[in-house]
Amino acid sequence: MGFLFISPEQHFSEALKEALEQRKVKSFPYLETYLVHMLKHYLDSRNLFTPQSTHNDQTENPPKTLAEMYLVAMNSENTRKKEIMKSLADRSLYTAGFFGDSLQKKLVDIDYYSEMGSAAYFNLASWTKEDHLSEVYKTFSKRFLEFVEVLSYMSEKSAVQADQNVLRLYDKYLKTGSEVAREKLNQMGIVTLPKEQLKVNKA
Repeated sequence: MGFLFISPEQHFSEALKEALEQRKVKSFPYLETYLVHMLKHYLDSRNLFTPQSTHNDQTENPPKTLAEMYLVAMNSENTRKKEIMKSLADRSLYTAGFFGDSLQKKLVDIDYYSEMGSAAYFNLASWTKEDHLSEVYKTFSKRFLEFVEVLSYMSEKSAVQADQNVLRLYDKYLKTGSEVAREKLNQMGIVTLPKEQLKVNKA
């Protein structure tokens, strides 16, 4: 019996198309390709905490927070400016989409990521000469939260939030009645309460 392997690009492409359709978010090919590459980049979780850089200056402390990254980017030369701003923008979008639930319990919430990410994509759009890429950045800047929803759907569907994922899914189902959460819990063999009973519990 043979095994069918698909590349990360194929997996993310299929999952993204489903999420866009389910969330009823309009897109275009260049933007979808961009998101697929971004998702592949963050398969290595280290990329989420280490700013992208082609520089090897060991004496320089890399910026850690989004605000620090923004300040460093705005005060850097052209190539490095775009590099850091892109890292900031993508990190904001990915974090807000895949870890939005956990951000609700922190001082730095999803609104902060949305504001920083939108601003970063706006700058990238104005700095980018390639029309198709500039349009991608402009779309993310204007519709940041729409694409957060798309990534959030993908996160919930694929259950990437490890460790406490089952508890989070169950808690989410109890609070919202999410069909995606219910289906995922059932796939794990966990019996969920009918929605009618959930309404009774909320009353």
